[in-house]
Amino acid sequence: MSMILSASVVRVRDGLPLSASTDYEQNVGVQDCQKYFKTIAKRLSQLPDRCTLHAGLYNLNFISSLGVSYMMLCTENYPSVLAFCFLDELQKEFITTYNMMKTNTAVRPYCFIEFDNFIQRTKQRYNNPRSLSTKINLADMQTEIRLRPPYQISLSELGSANGYPHVPLPEYKGTGKISTGEFVSLNIILLGRFKTGAICLYQSCKSWDQTRCHSCCLACLKIK
Repeated sequence: MSMILSASVVRVRDGLPLSASTDYEQNVGVQDCQKYFKTIAKRLSQLPDRCTLHAGLYNLNFISSLGVSYMMLCTENYPSVLAFCFLDELQKEFITTYNMMKTNTAVRPYCFIEFDNFIQRTKQRYNNPRSLSTKINLADMQTEIRLRPPYQISLSELGSANGYPHVPLPEYKGTGKISTGEFVSLNIILLGRFKTGAICLYQSCKSWDQTRCHSCCLACLKIK
């Protein structure tokens, strides 16, 4: 099943967690990804402001702005465009709610615990894309990702999290490795409308056909 599993808000300069969703998934794969979360959080100041880590069955995505990073863990087949729309929504709400002085002077972990409720509500919405409707603009985010794709972090760069020597992070030049197939399918998604007026997020699925969405699809978004 395609879904967002967890999300958190972290201060860039020292990795201090400011807020986070409640995590219910506790299998071994997710626990390993939580270790990557902590490792990345400590290195945020060295990383580009938009990154993705592919870790087996899961993806870890994050964006950083104004000294704060917004991180999320999702299943590998959760659409990238939705993942970054989700993070962008967290960022806008957090910036609107809190000023930089409060985040810069925070001392205790999870001191913005009241923001957890917004993370949970937003996560639920994005795990049920039918409810998103016109609240997000997929086309804008798709264009942004195409023009400036996220930097792809390799597991080798985070080797020290599992006892391996640390590999220095390469210089980021504004482009990341991103699947051409993903852009092709997303472009089709954004441009192609069905007779029902819905847009399928998984037209690249081998079992997909134009008359219906296969059961492995996340959902169809109604675009008005």
